[in-house]
Amino acid sequence: MLRTSDRQTRRRAHAFQDAVELLDRWTERSGTARAPDPAAGHPSDPGVPVLARLVAERGDPAARATAVRATAQWARTAGRGRSHPGLYDGGLAGTLVGLRQAAALHPQLHRVADRLAGRLHERTLAGTADTVPGAVTFRDYDLILGPAGTLLALSTAAPDDLGDPDGPGGPGPSRARALERLARPLAALCEAPDLGGLRTHYPGHPQLGWLHGRVNTGMGHGVAGVLTALAAAVRRSPGGAPEAAGALGRASGWLRRQAFTDARSIRSWDGAGPAAASPEGPRRRQAWCYGAPGVSWALWEAADACRDEAARRFATDAFTSLAAGYHEEFHLFGDHPGDRLGLCHGAAGVLAVADALYRHAGLPAAGVLRARLLDHLDRRRDEIRALGAERTALLGGAAGTLSAVLTATGGDRGWLPCLGLR
Repeated sequence: MLRTSDRQTRRRAHAFQDAVELLDRWTERSGTARAPDPAAGHPSDPGVPVLARLVAERGDPAARATAVRATAQWARTAGRGRSHPGLYDGGLAGTLVGLRQAAALHPQLHRVADRLAGRLHERTLAGTADTVPGAVTFRDYDLILGPAGTLLALSTAAPDDLGDPDGPGGPGPSRARALERLARPLAALCEAPDLGGLRTHYPGHPQLGWLHGRVNTGMGHGVAGVLTALAAAVRRSPGGAPEAAGALGRASGWLRRQAFTDARSIRSWDGAGPAAASPEGPRRRQAWCYGAPGVSWALWEAADACRDEAARRFATDAFTSLAAGYHEEFHLFGDHPGDRLGLCHGAAGVLAVADALYRHAGLPAAGVLRARLLDHLDRRRDEIRALGAERTALLGGAAGTLSAVLTATGGDRGWLPCLGLR
């Protein structure tokens, strides 16, 4: 039987090999095609440069050369997405994350990233000025499309590349003041204890009508993602960002009140609250985007930023219940391998959360689940390769899956803020 250290070395070697192969094939496809490679998703998706940086840090000269080619190819089309300020779906914040990662291999891209960061900061502030509390859509607040994700992307910026939004002589570096300004509109949406400012407005929408008048709980589109953005502002503000800190307490209190224990004894959350009736049965969606993994991390991160020990225990207890009741065959589902393997819905996202809680909270149950999921993904290398031929995007593609494995086995963590993690 292999020792734990030997198993981790093997998993990392397998993921590294598969990552180099993915980058090589993606570069060949995208370099010869007349149109952008559809497997990469939007041209600005940060999946390829995130994975390339993780590959390059290994030190293997041939692999580094592959990573350098891939990031150069990605940079040629970066910014050709939909140009909204968000982090995913072709947004400029995702372009910024990709540029930061690519600049580790092509330093000249730092200048491009610096200019984009400054423009993105001001554009996001201008957009939040029109937000109507209690009648919001995802673009008004969330991590995927909205200012929560933009704040997280900008939190990785260099200290001087957002300008000086409060003028000369202000306290602390300009980045901290910029993030505090970005956090204020999010904090304002969390002013009421019932989070009425975050009630979504989707009347008659064919897919999102179920959310109309309710508050989303999840990491991607809900309160959990907002918590991670506010926590980033609190951590990086010299004065503790009191408005954001107060909002953290109210929003995390609301999320704790929405928790329940499902039929598998997992403390969990439904997709939106408040619940109309007492929930029954098991909750199958336990992922980064919805359910105990993402929400537990967001609650722990908020509690850690505010030094609330009782709230930290609530969060770690919730994740411990998940680890005890988690079953790969039940909780990893979907018709597409991206649903079962990816960061958003699948095993890679739960792995990334477990790794973050193990590293930062020292939670033993998170370490156990991390090892299980590394083994699970290692056994599915053929599926990951097949996914890579179809999708290389960060959230739902093979680049994100392999990035999670490489990071959980000792790789760079600089990209994790775009999942609300660190």
